[in-house]
Amino acid sequence: MSQKHVIILTGPTAVGKTALSIALAKKLNTGIISADSMQVYRHMDIGSAKITPEEMQGVKHYLVDVYEPDEEFNVTRFQSDAKLAMEELWSKNQLPLVVGGTGFYIQALLYDINFASEDGDDSIRRTYEKMLADKGAAYLHGLLRAVDPKSADTIHENNTKRVIRALEYFQKNGTQISRHNETEREKESPYGFAYFVLTDDRAHLYEKIDKRVDLMMEQGLVDEVKRLKDMGYTRENVSMQGLGYKEILAYLDGACTLEEAIYIIKRDTRHFAKRQLTWFRRERDVIWIDKSEFDYDEDKILTYMLQIIEEKKLL
Repeated sequence: MSQKHVIILTGPTAVGKTALSIALAKKLNTGIISADSMQVYRHMDIGSAKITPEEMQGVKHYLVDVYEPDEEFNVTRFQSDAKLAMEELWSKNQLPLVVGGTGFYIQALLYDINFASEDGDDSIRRTYEKMLADKGAAYLHGLLRAVDPKSADTIHENNTKRVIRALEYFQKNGTQISRHNETEREKESPYGFAYFVLTDDRAHLYEKIDKRVDLMMEQGLVDEVKRLKDMGYTRENVSMQGLGYKEILAYLDGACTLEEAIYIIKRDTRHFAKRQLTWFRRERDVIWIDKSEFDYDEDKILTYMLQIIEEKKLL
C-alpha cells in the first residue's frame, strides 16, 4: 500500500494560523483536523479563540466542539480521534490538514507515538493524588525532580496531572517517562508530510497576543466563565485550567481583581507562545515560515506552501 500523506500547520498562539489554514484548505479542497487542546470543548468559545462557523467558510472541521468541559481529553484521545478523521479524509481522496498549536499532540500523531506502555495504575495514582492534596504541587514536583529531572524540567509544577502521570510511570515501570518519550521521538513518521511552522517577529507577536486578550474581554470572556461556573464546572476540570479560564475564575472567586487577571492572562499567554516556539525548534523536519519575510502577504505564503507540497509530491 502506498504511503499516506498529511499536512501540518502550526505555530504559536495568535500568529494567524486560522485564516491561513482556511485559505490552504480551500486550495487543497480538504478538511481541517484541529490540534488544539481547548477548542475541542463545547461552551468554551471566547477564551479558546475558537474558530467561528463564519470563519470556517464551509471548510469541514474535526475535533472542534466535540467534548463537554468535564470530559477528559488528552493526547491519547486526540491521537485516536485524529486518526479516524484522517482515515475519513483519505477515503475521499483528500489530503488531511492538521492545524493547531499543541505541539505534543502533533508529535504524537505525526510519529504515531505509542502510549500503550503508559497505561496507569489507579492505586498508585490515588496515592499521589492524596499526597497532592496533603502536601501541595511543589512537593510533588520535587519528588519528580528526584527521580526524573528531565521530566521535571519540561512539566510545570501546576500541571499536576502530568506530574502525577510521570511519577506513576516511574513507580510502575522502574524507568523514567522522559526516557520512554525520547525513544518514541526517534521514530520515523509512517506518513509523507509537510510540517509548516508559522512564526513572526516576537515583538509583533506579543502585541497581537495583548490585543487578542483585550478583544476576548470585549467579546465577553467574564460572562463565558460565569456561565461555565454556573453549569458546575470548576478548577478541578482540566478544561477550566486553560489559559484565560483559570485567571477569570480566580477573579470571580475574589482571589484577584479583574485588572490583575487580565495582566496575568497576557503575561502567561506570552510565556506560552515562547514555550511553543521552543518546542517547535526541537522538532525534526519542520519548515519555518516567518511572516515578516513574506511581507505579511498571505498569497505569497500560500504560494510557497503549495510549492513545497508539490515538490514533496504530497498531492
